Amino acid sequence: MPETGTSTSLAAESLPPPIASKDAAWIRVPTPFTAAELATLCRDPEVLFRLNPYYYFKRWAQTGPGSYHAEFDNHSNQQRLALDLELTREPGGGFQVAYGGGVKRRTVFSIEQMPQGSYLCVTDDYEGLPEEERARRETEVDKSLPAWGEALRVYFKRMRRWSWLPGWRWYMRRLWIPMKPPARRIVWLLYVITVAEFFFFLFVLLIFVLQQNR
Repeated sequence: MPETGTSTSLAAESLPPPIASKDAAWIRVPTPFTAAELATLCRDPEVLFRLNPYYYFKRWAQTGPGSYHAEFDNHSNQQRLALDLELTREPGGGFQVAYGGGVKRRTVFSIEQMPQGSYLCVTDDYEGLPEEERARRETEVDKSLPAWGEALRVYFKRMRRWSWLPGWRWYMRRLWIPMKPPARRIVWLLYVITVAEFFFFLFVLLIFVLQQNR
């Protein structure tokens, strides 16, 4: 399961964050990939952001080599956002996305190697505003990070299990990822039901064949 943590000047307790910040929240997502493989999977920031189950995107457009414009509803805090994003690549395959508005300063994606697989660490940094203003705008804090981490974990697990299938990566990127979160859940449920029905059919067929051969 993903590991979560917070470090905030407003909190009673403080834990060291993955980045130098006095006001941050983060989550470490275990993945079955090496650090190099994970870096390749994380090169497209749109995929990572769309996997957040609380983000309902209306628009995502690349406006420059490392800049984007995103419009979405964040259902974790009931905020409707239109943001300009600036992406900066970092050593080790990670990157950070700076926001052109809102209470959150940036989100940092970093990769950590472990003996088996690697971690994707996602950190939301709020230190850009004065402490008094952050306290006043507390309702704007993004509460989606734990659910986002779990969605990322499941996504990487499925990529490891099914990416050998021809067309799987194309389907995931071009069809499944652009869906809104409820549509993705419905489609995946339909897959599960279809597979269950297929195996039930095989079970009934097996019983029929055994009865015929008696």
